[in-house]
Parts: sequence; C-alpha cells; structure tokens
Amino acid sequence: MSLLALGLASPISADVGSAFRHPGAMNTAASLDWVKAKIDEGKEPWTSTLQEVEQKALPASAALAVIDAGDQAQAAASKSDAVKAYANALAWRLTGKRRYSRQSSAILRMWADFRGFVGTTDQDKLHAGWLGVLFGEAAEIMRTSPDWKADDIAAFQTMFRRAFYPKLSTPSRWNGNVDLTQIDALMTIAVFNDDKDEFKRGLQRLEVRSKAYIFLESDLTPAAIEGDGGNSPAFWFHPTKWADGLTQETCRDNGHHAQFGLASALHAAEIAWNQGVDVYTPHMRRYTAAMELMARQLLTGNMQGTCRSAMATANIFDTFEVGFNHYNHRMGLPLPFTERLISERVRPDGMSELNIFHETLTHSKAPMITSSHER
Repeated sequence: MSLLALGLASPISADVGSAFRHPGAMNTAASLDWVKAKIDEGKEPWTSTLQEVEQKALPASAALAVIDAGDQAQAAASKSDAVKAYANALAWRLTGKRRYSRQSSAILRMWADFRGFVGTTDQDKLHAGWLGVLFGEAAEIMRTSPDWKADDIAAFQTMFRRAFYPKLSTPSRWNGNVDLTQIDALMTIAVFNDDKDEFKRGLQRLEVRSKAYIFLESDLTPAAIEGDGGNSPAFWFHPTKWADGLTQETCRDNGHHAQFGLASALHAAEIAWNQGVDVYTPHMRRYTAAMELMARQLLTGNMQGTCRSAMATANIFDTFEVGFNHYNHRMGLPLPFTERLISERVRPDGMSELNIFHETLTHSKAPMITSSHER
C-alpha cells in the first residue's frame, strides 16, 4: 500500500504504511523525466542550470572515517564530497552519461564506511543535516543505476543508521534553521532507508517547528519551543512588527539563516507530498505568507517594518522554486512577489549551497522570462 492510498489529512497521525515510492525524496522518476525532456529540447532554464551542475559533478576525493564539524578542513572536505555525489547523480539521471553514474557510486561506496560525528556542539547536528540531504538525495537517485548494487544500497542504509540518525534524531536547541535542516535530512534518509518510524518522526517535528518558525497574526503569540529560553522576543531577534510570514530568524538575517530555514521546511513538505502525505495544505497560509513577505523584502531591499534594521540582505539563494511550484503550478495560487523574485533575482543570481541545491533545475516548471518590473 502506498502512502497516498492512506488518504491522510494529518501528518502527525499518519500511519505511513508499508511501501515507499522510489525515487521519492525531493525528486521522483516523473519529475526527473520531465526535466530531462526539457533539457533534450534545449529549453531554459533547465539546460544552462544542468551545465552548472555538471561542473560540480567531479570524481571522488577521500572519505573521512569521522567528522568534527568544528574542524574547518573536515567540514569542507565532507561537504565537497556530498555535493559531488548529488551533482553526479543528477547529471547521470538527466544526461545518461555513464561516467557520472560511476563517479557518484564511487563516492557513495567510499562514504559507506563513515563512522559518525564526534564534535561536541550542535554544529555537528547542522552538518549532519547538510550532508544527509545531499548524500540521501544522491543515494535515492542512484537506486536505479547499474553501477550501484543491492549490497551497496544496504551498506549505505546501515551507514545512515549508524552515523546520521544519532545526530538527526534529537532536535537542535539552536535557531530553527538547524532543526529544519535536520528534518529535511531525516525525511530524505527515511525514504531511502524505507524507515517509516523516522519518516513519521520527521513529519511530527515539521508540524511543531513550522508553527514555531513562521508567525501568523492569528497565532497572537509565537509558539513556544524548546530552546527559546522562555523569551520569544529575544529568540525572534526583537521584531518591530509581528507580521504574517515573519520567520524566527528574519530579524537575525534574512540573507542566510531565514532563507535556509524556509527552504528546508518546504523541502520536507515536498518529500512528504512525494510520499502521499499533504503537509502543504494545512500549512498553506503559513508557508505562502513567509514566501511572499521574504520575497517582497528581498525585491525592495526593505524589511517592510518588521525589524530594527530596515535594510534587507543582497544575498539570494536558489530556493523558492519548490514552494512556488507547488502553490502556484500545482494549486494555482497567485504568489506575485515570489514569482517576481524567482524571475528577477533567483534565476539570474541565486546561490546554490548545500541543501539548497539548484532548485531551478529540479523544481522549476516555467521557462525563463525577462521581467521589466521595477524593483
């Protein structure tokens, strides 16, 4: 029985059932086939974005036995290999070139011996989130590769249980972007591992953190969560206006942390959707308000009265495509500021980093357009 057949309304009470769809984390066979067809036709933005991914699809280097995320060299080396693994997997799936399949499978085999994270702070939890998403997405795509056998898959599943679950299963008490990245990784790995218990745990945490990370005026007060110190204004970095769509880190900086937090929440919702569980609908007002407020801030360069600092960041990441694809293309909801941000800023300038990995390639469902709107 598939998850969709269960017809579940609430992700918290979801009986996940017995069968996961593969590939079925952020990407599905149908979505990847759709992108491949666009590339075969030479369509944009998919063709040029694939070229960017191919530049990252490099051979393996050397896997680590353990990681202390506080060690910059270890952190950089492990992130580099995780990016290579996913880039090669996508490049193979979208071009059919066998060298990418061999390179991705070689990286995954090397990392199957990884023992775990040995740092003493929640930076290891965050790092496990980043790596877990990238390695998990690569592993899920590579399930159908002739270069990665059943024994390889089983060894990687064992590695995930041994090395990643311990750092992902306990929510970080730091800011919400860390927990949301953990959730993104936990649900990605749970799909690959056919692990319904961890998948359900991810859904439950997403429910709690979404309400504690994105504010709606109808909430009246921010939802309390472990780690907030019982002081919501301080935890939310002292907003000057509690507006619909304000995130817990908007007033910290919407240049990095808030964009990663929102991206990770939407990634987790997409993974749930691909497994037949609808998180998008119960959180529609919350997620779309966050997308539209952040997009308006980034387009205008003005924080719209929400924070002590009036100036928005100039940093743009290659996100928003996942949420926009669902709410606009699947559901038909107008998101005018998000649409403008994607066309004017994200596709031309968006940075692809870690678990925000070239969403324009995998989740854009509209061609490149040139907008003449004033910012």
